Amino acid sequence: MTTFTKISDDEVPSISIDSRLIISKIEDNVYGGFTEHMGRCIYGGLYDPGNPLSDENGFRKDVIEAMKELRVPVVRYPGGNFCATYRWLDGVGPRENRPARPELAWIGTETNEFGTDEFLKWCEVVGTEPYLCLNFGTGTLDEALGWLEYCNSDRNTYYANMRRRNGREKPYNVKYWALGNEVWGPWQVAQTTKEAYAHKAYQWAKALKLLDPSIQLILCGETGHSSWDAHVLKECVRFDLHGLGGSTTASLIDMHSIHIYTASKDHVKNVTAPRSAERAIQITAGLIDLARIENKVPPSVRRQKICFDEWNVWDPARAPGEQGAEEKYTLSDALAVGVWLNVFIRQAQHVGMANIAQSVNVISPLMTIADGLVKQTTWWPLLLYSKYMRGSSVHVGLRASEYEGDTHPAWIRGAVETPWLDVSAALDGEGWLNVAVVNIHEEKDFETEIRAGSGVAGGEVQVFTVDGDSVAVVNTDGAQKVGIQESLWDGKGLFKFRKHSLTLLRWKVE
Repeated sequence: MTTFTKISDDEVPSISIDSRLIISKIEDNVYGGFTEHMGRCIYGGLYDPGNPLSDENGFRKDVIEAMKELRVPVVRYPGGNFCATYRWLDGVGPRENRPARPELAWIGTETNEFGTDEFLKWCEVVGTEPYLCLNFGTGTLDEALGWLEYCNSDRNTYYANMRRRNGREKPYNVKYWALGNEVWGPWQVAQTTKEAYAHKAYQWAKALKLLDPSIQLILCGETGHSSWDAHVLKECVRFDLHGLGGSTTASLIDMHSIHIYTASKDHVKNVTAPRSAERAIQITAGLIDLARIENKVPPSVRRQKICFDEWNVWDPARAPGEQGAEEKYTLSDALAVGVWLNVFIRQAQHVGMANIAQSVNVISPLMTIADGLVKQTTWWPLLLYSKYMRGSSVHVGLRASEYEGDTHPAWIRGAVETPWLDVSAALDGEGWLNVAVVNIHEEKDFETEIRAGSGVAGGEVQVFTVDGDSVAVVNTDGAQKVGIQESLWDGKGLFKFRKHSLTLLRWKVE
């Protein structure tokens, strides 16, 4: 959470942090990933059999190491739009028996060479939790229950025994399951209305939790600031002991999913666009509370959180989905990702999970080539935050001047402030106070007063900086123009936040 006070352009900005002013725990799951059968995300990304860089399973070892470096806690699969026609049974069992199918989301052919067991094994190798998205397009409740049984059941039953025949004795115990993906969208196979979806989702939720009460179910929302979100939350966030095994602290619905992508050719519009997600989170949190109040959900029932399971900088005109959506990211995009991550830190009390879309090749910070990886500009903020911005969100007091021009979307102007310095703070579990600052100004450095508050040890402050010669620079194979620069600051006087840069400062807390 940041308290912002606007000042004039000629005043000295200031940032005030006190490590004792903890707002909320930051869920590790905000650093989640997303892999979809789209473009080169799976085939040629996660899975590349025959490549010298792949292991005996066909998994790219360099991608696995990159996921471990990011400490990715959870990965969503298999979509995305892809899941609206996905038959999970096509992707299990002997590969030679798996049927190829027309793929309607991205207009291709799905070979089903990579399916449930391959993905769940990949998750175990990486050390991450799987998050599976159910087919709410052409799929049926019977198919969904069969998938859950296949993954999680230890009984002597049909699909559990099918898993055993396929070589996996013990259950995978998949915890997170989504009740469809973007079924509100006209691009979806079997698009539906909010009324029909809410009824279907609630009935499916009851059945799924009767089979396995331990799972967490994620409702399909839209942007968080739509009538769809308001309606499905009102209809589905209620307390019903049916399917809960008598629990008085759980709910059929555990999280509500929202999706937003941002992008603009104009730098300042590009880096302020993620503020729309901040307002969306706040609105969604209010709609969750409203549903709980109107439906008289007991306070003992855990409050539902937001699952921001698709977010990123993406311009579909620049990187069309049907052509693989291989964005080439600029420094401006990297700074926008920094603002996105600041949003999640500031709103940590409401966000239970966030999943960058996607983890490899498709609108991704990480690109595979035949003999290695290219770490795009957006990789570096993601790496910094995943390493250091964990633990607890800390209150920040910010005095700064503000960008006052047009925004994209336009409604940001008047709904959310857009200071030139975008700030969040976290107290990690190892005794460090971490402050992340994005200077979104393309031309101006800001000499800034920083008050770190009581409990901070004196001495040198660790400094990590992501910047470049211009907001337009990109990283390519052999030309890494954007990375992380490390330095030290003595903690005295004013600190200069360089133009178009991301800076992370670290103080040791006594």
